[in-house]
Order: sequence, then structure tokens, then C-alpha cells
Amino acid sequence: MTEAQVWTMLGVFTTLLFGMMTILSTTFVRILRTETGRTNDRIEALDAKLDIRFDSLRVEMNARIDALDRDVGHLTRRMYGLGPGEPEI
Repeated sequence: MTEAQVWTMLGVFTTLLFGMMTILSTTFVRILRTETGRTNDRIEALDAKLDIRFDSLRVEMNARIDALDRDVGHLTRRMYGLGPGEPEI
């Protein structure tokens, strides 16, 4: 092979190498973005489920606190001999 052919072959191989690196890196970035999007979607779905559960827990706890407040008021009225319409002390 002549010197010109060697330089041509080196140029072709270098171009092919950089082309393959470009294709692989582009593909990798696309896959990475897709998987990141899926992970974000899963996190948002879990966040929505947790919000629903915490809201239902909040409603249940408020109902229990209201019932407890009513029971304590009833016991206080009974202990001090107050009627049902009289204010607590």
C-alpha cells in the first residue's frame, strides 16, 4: 500500500470509529431519558397513592378526635353534674 492509501484507510477507520461512538452515545442518551421518564411516572403515581392514603387517614383521625372530644365533654358534664345544655367549666 502506498502512503496515500494508508492515510485514507486511517481516515476511514477514524470516521467509522467516531460514527459508531456517536450512534452508541445517542442511543444511550435516548434509553436513559426514557427510563428516567418511566421512573418519574412511577414516583408520581406513588405520590398520588400516598396523598390519597394520608387524606383518608386524616379524615379518620379527625373523626376519632371529634368522638374523643365529645366523650370527654360528656364525662366532664357528668363529673361536675352539669346538664346537657349547660356550658363546661
